[in-house]
Amino acid sequence: MCVTCLQNSFRPSRRGLILGATATLLFGNAAGAKEKKPPPKPQNVLSPDASLERLLKGNARYVEGVSLRHDFKHEREALAGGQNPFAAILSCADSRIAPEYAFDSGRGDLFVCRVAGNFASEESVASLEYAVAVLGVPLILVLGHDACGAVDATIKSLKDNTTLPGHMPSLVAGIAPSVKAVLPQGGDTLGKAIRQNVLDNVATLSTATPILSAAVEQHKLKVVGGIYRLRDGRVDIAA
Repeated sequence: MCVTCLQNSFRPSRRGLILGATATLLFGNAAGAKEKKPPPKPQNVLSPDASLERLLKGNARYVEGVSLRHDFKHEREALAGGQNPFAAILSCADSRIAPEYAFDSGRGDLFVCRVAGNFASEESVASLEYAVAVLGVPLILVLGHDACGAVDATIKSLKDNTTLPGHMPSLVAGIAPSVKAVLPQGGDTLGKAIRQNVLDNVATLSTATPILSAAVEQHKLKVVGGIYRLRDGRVDIAA
């Protein structure tokens, strides 16, 4: 890339300035709302790193079978007027994956979006934008899992050049880029595609303009990926 091109690539466009102003306005409104009213769960006001640490400690308890006893009655009462979750999860819809259990969390702790194949659709990105800009969530975790049926179906659809019935081709379209990236590698295609799908969606959310990318740049938000292990419930951070 020439010097002129490089300079132009960093020159803010009119659209970029408008989007940035929009994100600032949303973050400003969220912050103002917090100043007016104390959060229903003060313990959920965390930095991105502290939020990730809390998730992993909760998962460790879950794996060991020593989950906390949650007082759902009083949590319901505290949350009737609002919410301030400490993390958001983009999870697969698989019935064996329950983020609230997997991270030993209470009511109002996690903002969870679920879709088969845990990929960032337009609707899930919008939902996560709301979680970050309005609710002040400092962490998004993209949570895949081993033996993912949606990823496996995508692999078979692409290899056999077949079309799934009903609306399921939309799942294939969302997962296909990650599968295509690992197909030439051979070996454990399913395991590699599951991991690649998580990493690709971490990248998608981290750079989603105007809201999520602005929060990442301002160090108000961290986006990470993890893979849930069905056999023991452990969540491994994907890197």
